[in-house]
Amino acid sequence: MTEIGIVGYGAYIPGHRIRTGEIARVWGANGEETERNLGIKSKSVPYLDEDTVTISVEAARYALRRCGVDPGRIGAIYTGSESHPYAVKPTSTIVAEAIGATPHLTAADYEFACKAGTAAIQTSMGLVGTGMIEYAIAIGADTSQGAPGDALEYSASAGGAAFVIGREKIIARIDKTYSFTTDTPDFWRREGQRYPSHGGRFTGKPAYFRHILTCAKNLMEIMDTSAKDYQHVVLHQPNGKFPIRAAKQLGFTKEQYETGLLTPTIGNTYSGAVMLGLSAILDVFGPGNRILAVAYGSGAGCDGFDITVTDEMKNYKLDAAPTTASQIQGRKFIDYATYARFRSKIERGGE
Repeated sequence: MTEIGIVGYGAYIPGHRIRTGEIARVWGANGEETERNLGIKSKSVPYLDEDTVTISVEAARYALRRCGVDPGRIGAIYTGSESHPYAVKPTSTIVAEAIGATPHLTAADYEFACKAGTAAIQTSMGLVGTGMIEYAIAIGADTSQGAPGDALEYSASAGGAAFVIGREKIIARIDKTYSFTTDTPDFWRREGQRYPSHGGRFTGKPAYFRHILTCAKNLMEIMDTSAKDYQHVVLHQPNGKFPIRAAKQLGFTKEQYETGLLTPTIGNTYSGAVMLGLSAILDVFGPGNRILAVAYGSGAGCDGFDITVTDEMKNYKLDAAPTTASQIQGRKFIDYATYARFRSKIERGGE
């Protein structure tokens, strides 16, 4: 059986942040209570010239810089996001041009709420595994939206990660992937609507928890494993509490989930959430470490991955690009007025 896995990866997180308490202050809420209820202290905010394209390009460049793969050998680029800048015009073709890939490739944009990036990984695995292409780049990136005053505004943030999938010099082997999907409309945004709608508490038990727990349990059953067989777990993290609760229900400890849990500091990066969490784990843990990763997308479905870090990680040029942790630490806090301007929540008046 042909081994398929991650050959390179890169992450990008915008440097600006806004504190949960600052958002709460504007809407007359208790900042400490809101932070405690959501498990989120702050979130990342894209600058005026940052969007899903720029995040994807930077992440892809970092990934290629580290693994040394010639962009001309990339046979596919798939970008998963629910905040593509264009309704009709792919993000992935812009990424291909920016990284210097040749036109001899296939490219497409994916959308499945917060698991669009992991769906891109699965497609990449299929093409690479059959030998149709040599390498593929799968990206999960978002500049997610939350209406002013809505609960989503406290968590919707920005960031993304890119993974080069291949068959040679694999630093993290994907042992198995499994998905669980239903028609559960917990979160949606119709064409032309600026901000998404959500089902409130309905997004919890019948949506997030049902899918995350079922996907994780079924994958572990297929692999004949349990929580103790993994050193790390990273689950989709719409807030700081859901993934901890789900991880504990699956039998994982704090030591196993804390490295990949980024939402308390940078918010919910949607399609980038699990992929950024995975990049944070790969940044600091070497050969032999086994990881369970489960991404969730509203609508609703989960993609699960059983991953093992290989000896090739010893040769990986991690220092060729900024680590995930360094980007989380390098931050500039802004007030709500600046945040509103950056996110186009207020518009300049006419003459």
